[in-house]
Amino acid sequence: MTWSIVARDAATGAFGVAVSTCAFAVGARVPYGGGRIGAIATQAFVNPLYGVDGLKLLQEGRSAVEIIATLTAADEGRAHRQLHVIDRDGKIAAYTGKSCIDWCGAVDGPQVSVAGNMLAGPQVVQETLKAYIAASALDFDERLLVALEAGERAGGDKRGRQSAAIRIWAGEPMPSFDIRVDDHADPLAELRRIWRMAHQRYVPFQAASPSRARPAGVTDRDELDRLCNEYAAAWNARHPE
Repeated sequence: MTWSIVARDAATGAFGVAVSTCAFAVGARVPYGGGRIGAIATQAFVNPLYGVDGLKLLQEGRSAVEIIATLTAADEGRAHRQLHVIDRDGKIAAYTGKSCIDWCGAVDGPQVSVAGNMLAGPQVVQETLKAYIAASALDFDERLLVALEAGERAGGDKRGRQSAAIRIWAGEPMPSFDIRVDDHADPLAELRRIWRMAHQRYVPFQAASPSRARPAGVTDRDELDRLCNEYAAAWNARHPE
């Protein structure tokens, strides 16, 4: 009842997951990841332990193939699950249980995987992947959004639509970008609106927050306002409505 894309941005090394579905609050259940280690999407009958335990395996440096094998072997409900993973090296692995509802399956390209179940047809994942590859000139967050929009135009979730999300991890354990729509008649249109709003202050604020590389972050309010205003002005000039 979902389709998602997991990817590594070759330009920055960031990992991301973008997802859309006809169910409530997909961003709270499907995407997991971490900076420098990889990303996971667990879907169909979601098993959140795939995310929790999968992150530990990614931190250990296990490959995507090993992670899929380990997680599904321990799960008696694996026939009802769908899972895809990108590891720290950008390698992909995907699993679709035999009891997932058609159309279900996955496609992949260099450092990117698209998987879905209960979709209008294989064209949903195919067009999502095609759009992602074609949008290589865009920033990573917009590239993920454009890919989901292409999948929606190809039919999306065959039951309808309700929620969507994008999460990105740059060099830190916490997300550098995290937006979601939990309940909306047109979640991807709303996600695009929120994506634009995020670049007005949220994105530069996140960049100025404490990190391993800069533990104190920016604590001067005037400096923070200047950084946010300069970022938003430059971003808006590149992305006119």
